Amino acid sequence: MRKQALDLGFWVLRDVSLADRKAKSRQSFEPGVAPVHKPFVPPRLRVYPPPLMADSTPLIRNISDTARWVAVYRARETERPDAMFRDPFARRLAGTRGEEIAAAVETRTPESWPLPIRTYLFDTFIAEHVRQGGDLVVNLAAGLDARPYRMDLPRSLQWVEVDLPEILAYKEGVLAGETPRVALRRVRLDLADRPKRQELFAELGRLAKNALIITEGLLIYLTPEHVGALADDLAAPPSFRRWVVDLVSPGLRRMLTKQIGGFLEAGNVPFKFGPEEGAQFFAPHGWRPVEVRSMLKTAAKKWRLNPFFHLLSFLPDPKPPFDQRRPWGGSALLDRNR
Repeated sequence: MRKQALDLGFWVLRDVSLADRKAKSRQSFEPGVAPVHKPFVPPRLRVYPPPLMADSTPLIRNISDTARWVAVYRARETERPDAMFRDPFARRLAGTRGEEIAAAVETRTPESWPLPIRTYLFDTFIAEHVRQGGDLVVNLAAGLDARPYRMDLPRSLQWVEVDLPEILAYKEGVLAGETPRVALRRVRLDLADRPKRQELFAELGRLAKNALIITEGLLIYLTPEHVGALADDLAAPPSFRRWVVDLVSPGLRRMLTKQIGGFLEAGNVPFKFGPEEGAQFFAPHGWRPVEVRSMLKTAAKKWRLNPFFHLLSFLPDPKPPFDQRRPWGGSALLDRNR
């Protein structure tokens, strides 16, 4: 009964904000004019036109703009007195466009804690792997990540960033004059080109004995078939030992699509991947889950939640296959099982 009440409270709170309740009861009181009652539409059922820039281009033009958006939240976390991590480069990397995207997204969803929590979880997995003797980190779709510059890592660590030429060129321009703390290499490559990525993975596999792959914020934009193919390719080099991924349930993917999908679809980067199997999706592709960490529970431990979401964090995590209606998000550490 308690669980049912909390689940019901979650949906009610998400759908009916204070502003919505006021709008629902708003009337016209002009003399001689009958009150007007506008039909109430819950936010999750509304369809918003994607905002445009002054030149009529979409606010999010392509996948690279999502990196600018995410950098805003790293900058905000850095400026907190109780910051979980420090990224002194994030504000510059986000730029004006990143701030505009974040401001627009926040008109659809007020919750901004998941992105810093995701970064924190990835930081934690990376640090643990390096302490256990990892000698290479391969960051696929690295975007505007600045970990090689901001994390306390050994200089002997090899770090490879792979992404599209435009976003890497932009990052190099912003970080010109800064010195990475690791042996950093950047590879300009469209990861959709499977033969070229297989060639790169084979090359990198020969350079290391204990490599960690990270794909922060990448998989949700791929179809399940493409994620499976990528997993197969990453399982090929024997030295690719572990992989950190972020995951959402089907329910959370649908919820996010309803809230902010218009921004992303305008740039042809819709959310696609939210496996009902959770981290077990990767088992047939050569990877087994070692540890799965909930973003909600981590956010509760870090005191990033409002009182209602903090209460929800005491509920047990759902077990795969996920309920199609219940939202869940987390990060998982995978180990090769081949």
